[in-house]
Amino acid sequence: MPLEGSEDLSCVMGFIDMREQINGLAQIAEAKKPIELLSRNYFVFLGKTWRVMKMLYLDTTGFCVWIKRLEKEHLPWPKKTSGVMRIDWESFQLLLMGINIFKKHRIKR
Repeated sequence: MPLEGSEDLSCVMGFIDMREQINGLAQIAEAKKPIELLSRNYFVFLGKTWRVMKMLYLDTTGFCVWIKRLEKEHLPWPKKTSGVMRIDWESFQLLLMGINIFKKHRIKR
């Protein structure tokens, strides 16, 4: 998966049916951000159980889907039900480690 640190990822808010494949995910992404679908952006989707994540992206030859499924834990995700939230590559790596990037963390002094 050719993820580069300079690329933005768009987290599609709300939950989707994880039976959606490339065409269905592309339709959802196009409805949310019609101009950006073909601009090598990455679209991240989460299932209703908070355990399955799919990422749709366009490489030089066509669309690809990457899937991550957790067995015991669940992925942090905001409670918003609509819209798209942009995150950077470092935030996405934290998200995959289970760190809630959508919640403000306080530092105890």
